[in-house]
Amino acid sequence: MHRSFCLGLAALVCVCGLQLGGRAQDKPAEKVSATAPSSGPRAEFLNELKGEEGKFLRLAEATPGEKYTWRPAPDVRSIAEVYLHVAAANYNLPHLSGTPPPQGFQAKGFDKTTTDKAKVIQTPQDSFDFMRKAVLNMPDADLEKQLDWFGGKNTERGVLLFIMRHMGEHLGQSIAYARMNGVVPPWTEDQQKQAKPEAKPKQ
Repeated sequence: MHRSFCLGLAALVCVCGLQLGGRAQDKPAEKVSATAPSSGPRAEFLNELKGEEGKFLRLAEATPGEKYTWRPAPDVRSIAEVYLHVAAANYNLPHLSGTPPPQGFQAKGFDKTTTDKAKVIQTPQDSFDFMRKAVLNMPDADLEKQLDWFGGKNTERGVLLFIMRHMGEHLGQSIAYARMNGVVPPWTEDQQKQAKPEAKPKQ
């Protein structure tokens, strides 16, 4: 089931780039709303996006560069490929709401473009910025707009929910990968340090 979901998402990421190119010109990504929403679905999404971004980037930073090519089994994404796969989705899924990906972006094979730690970290960071701008440009009035979706229909709000679910799945995957390589998630280390009792001074 998990493999089928991932294959379906990969197909969606690629197909979106091919089928929605015409609509992508409707709303350039660089045009950002002056005011971020303070309530509603977009505000909630942006708040969750900030949390996901922080964890992805801290975990990527904590993982040694020599581990970036590690994978749990053949034909399964490596550590670097998971981060780049998330970045590819961040760049391409906003197509569905009318925001084109960056010029020259190619979804197919994007997760295999580099294994360099600095580049792998920078790429998702840039993609989260891109996603944030795309959502800021999405009018609240469009959230219930119907879109074609896997042979059916979905709303722009529903796509935002899917994007967050996709991020959560791959954050969990990245945490498991890190643990298997002896890396404790930085936020867990923070909690452990806070919970550790202070040593009492010797009498």
